[in-house]
Amino acid sequence: MNFQEKLERYAALAVEVGVNVQPGQTLVVTASISSAPFVRMVVKKAYEVGAKNVHVEWNDDVVTRTKYELAPDEAFNEFPQWRAQGWEDMAKDNAAFLSIVASNPDLLKGIKPERIANANKAAGIALKTWRTYTMSDKVSWSIVAVPSPDWAAKVFPDVAADQQEDTLWDAIFAATRINEPDPVAAWKSHIEVLDTKASHLNEKKFRALRYTGPGTDLTIELAPGHIWISAGSENAKGDIFVANMPTEEVFTAPLRGGVNGTVTSTKPLSYGGNLIKDFALTFKEGKVVDVQAEEGLEVLKNLIGTDEGAAYLGEVALVPHRSPISDTNVIFYNTLFDENASCHLAIGKAYAFCIEGGKTMSEEEQVANGLNSSLVHVDFMIGSAELDIDGIRADGTTEPLFRGGNWAF
Repeated sequence: MNFQEKLERYAALAVEVGVNVQPGQTLVVTASISSAPFVRMVVKKAYEVGAKNVHVEWNDDVVTRTKYELAPDEAFNEFPQWRAQGWEDMAKDNAAFLSIVASNPDLLKGIKPERIANANKAAGIALKTWRTYTMSDKVSWSIVAVPSPDWAAKVFPDVAADQQEDTLWDAIFAATRINEPDPVAAWKSHIEVLDTKASHLNEKKFRALRYTGPGTDLTIELAPGHIWISAGSENAKGDIFVANMPTEEVFTAPLRGGVNGTVTSTKPLSYGGNLIKDFALTFKEGKVVDVQAEEGLEVLKNLIGTDEGAAYLGEVALVPHRSPISDTNVIFYNTLFDENASCHLAIGKAYAFCIEGGKTMSEEEQVANGLNSSLVHVDFMIGSAELDIDGIRADGTTEPLFRGGNWAF
């Protein structure tokens, strides 16, 4: 199978399994101009399966960097309302949303952290209504990745420059099962395995999880009526989609005020065009009360200070250390891949579908039922071969869930 055939398979997987475009549906694609050849394949495939319209919104790293360097400070307190309103309108009309990521992890290195924080907050406020559609699985949405020269160079600095993008493509194809004889069948089988893990955890109904490892001693209470979710999701129309490709996780919602202890990161976090490395967060009654980081401390502090909810957790996810992505021993500097090579947590907003009846609750009702609300949702990696996790039952007894970074059942 040559590269072009693999690329065609990848585009088909994104359209038919990722967002699972339905006849007569609109597809909204956000992508970098560096990924244009792949985007054209996605557009073609979407129309072939019956899409009514495919709207592509382009971005460009050079243009983005230029704005952060030269625009006045007040520019970062604004977000185009026409864009936010347009996405809301399309979500109301059951559009599907596909994000194709390719950004340079160091894109905004050296930029004032306040500018990045203000821009992210402005976007979060403007897109708050639209995000209720994705965070509640009312619409289909998915994220896939395409190499860019800068990203490939960051991941594979020791590979010859003319081979870096090809090497990253190979890693992406392997992680998304494109090399399998039938990628769609391989994904269905993979989803069934994750479903089995989620079902086991849902039967147990643990009250809390206890994490122990180097630099980590953390207890996370789980929201009442929490539901463990795996790869496949169902939108309001009953269509199945896969939000992240690749994905190796099962996840649920923590109780907003029920997190205590310290957790230490195990992989760099790429956020706001900067890398945050070797950081630790200490929680008391759910809230971050201390932050440490070897690199990117101000960016991390600004993230946590976005709003009140950004200092609390919104997701707890379990991923075995021995997984296809982790086994490559590659740090991708991209959360889509790194979070699926490691157990992780998320700062900020919780997914409504992670508690019973959450999809139909108002935001106020979600909060009343223990979910966190925030303008942000940012995953960070905490898993390693030395992480142990115990499930704590309602009566206080425990059961091993992870030992040495891998499933204990």
